Amino acid sequence: MVFLDPPKKTVVDALARLAYHHVAIKILTGDSDVVTACICKQIGLPVLGIAKSEDVQRASDIELRRLVEETTIFSRLNPDLKVRVITALRANGHVVGYMGDGINDAPSLRGADIGISVNNASDVAKLSADIILLHKDLHVLLDGVKEGRVTFGNVIKYLKMNISSDFGTMVSIAVASVFLPFLPILPVQILLNDLLYDVSQLTLAGDRVDDRALAAPHKWNVKSIRKFMFVFGPANSLFDLLTFGILLWLFHASVPLFQTGWFLENIVTQTIIVFSIRTAVVPFYRSRTSKLFTLSLLTIVVVALLLPFSPAAAAFSFVRPPPVFFVVLVGLVFAYLMLAEALKQWFYKTGDV
Repeated sequence: MVFLDPPKKTVVDALARLAYHHVAIKILTGDSDVVTACICKQIGLPVLGIAKSEDVQRASDIELRRLVEETTIFSRLNPDLKVRVITALRANGHVVGYMGDGINDAPSLRGADIGISVNNASDVAKLSADIILLHKDLHVLLDGVKEGRVTFGNVIKYLKMNISSDFGTMVSIAVASVFLPFLPILPVQILLNDLLYDVSQLTLAGDRVDDRALAAPHKWNVKSIRKFMFVFGPANSLFDLLTFGILLWLFHASVPLFQTGWFLENIVTQTIIVFSIRTAVVPFYRSRTSKLFTLSLLTIVVVALLLPFSPAAAAFSFVRPPPVFFVVLVGLVFAYLMLAEALKQWFYKTGDV
């Protein structure tokens, strides 16, 4: 009697794509190392090293952490040893997903960061898993990895853009309050600004993410976000202060005109600049923005520019700026984009993502 369980035809391509996206494959099995190595050869999976159950059992925690980096196949493992290998991988800073379908896989599914099972697995395995695959194709795993990286990338985008914008605005208000005998912007106008900007970001979840963010995993980096804030926040403040000078000395603006002018400059520049700082690509237009996100950003800019001419202007204490102000505003936006591109090029050359 000969038992043959050939690999799926799609597994070779799926494993190659996972490797391209920096997803390392480890095999933790109760089967023989000879049989497992033979299957790895059939599917083109490179085997860096083989460790048997006794190797894992007698290794100390420190030795095991080194062993798991140098080994692809772990054979003849019982459930406890599988969990120990997973724990060592996590201790090395890896995010570990474990895929299994049997009763003895339950501890490993629970011990990994992400437990993955299949629809025809045992009930215990499915209950222990975080994700159950409904399609019999490993490409689904790659789809999940990509979707996770897209979500993470867009979350980081939002944090960087929002924190730097808020930081810059608060610095501008603080500086203006020292020198101006009136409020540079009314509380209701600040709230309206935040509302419009946040509405424009509602479609960010569907925005495209650069290949750089998809090709390899990225970790949460608070230092990078803080550095981004201290680099791009002052740039925002610089153009706010420049706007203050233009309104006071060029337009000799009244209080309502000053508040209206700064509101328009602030909401327009911080919204348009999103096209630049959402991506590490220079120039920014080489990174395609999703159509819906582009539409939401431009819509908010148009709404903001129309507000002083609308019936709602009085409710927010807006007045109509002179036409030449909008010419100056276009110049400010263009200059801000140029500065942001230069700062961005320097920022990402330092290795920040």
